[in-house]
Amino acid sequence: MKDKKELLWTIIGISIGLVGGFFYYHFVGCENGCPIKSNPWLMTSYGGLMGGLGASLVYSIRKKLKNKIQ
Repeated sequence: MKDKKELLWTIIGISIGLVGGFFYYHFVGCENGCPIKSNPWLMTSYGGLMGGLGASLVYSIRKKLKNKIQ
């Protein structure tokens, strides 16, 4: 079960990833031939997924290091 801090980190990561995914689509994107980059919905969703996973990973590593130091 996730604690509240981990859930908050994950939600913040998803939010940042959603914004980053949309900006990536808008400014970098691909005109044709790219199934993910050419669709704003897919690229935004992908960014949110990566942001959530990344934030969750950072939180768990940070938590393990904090417990190791104590």
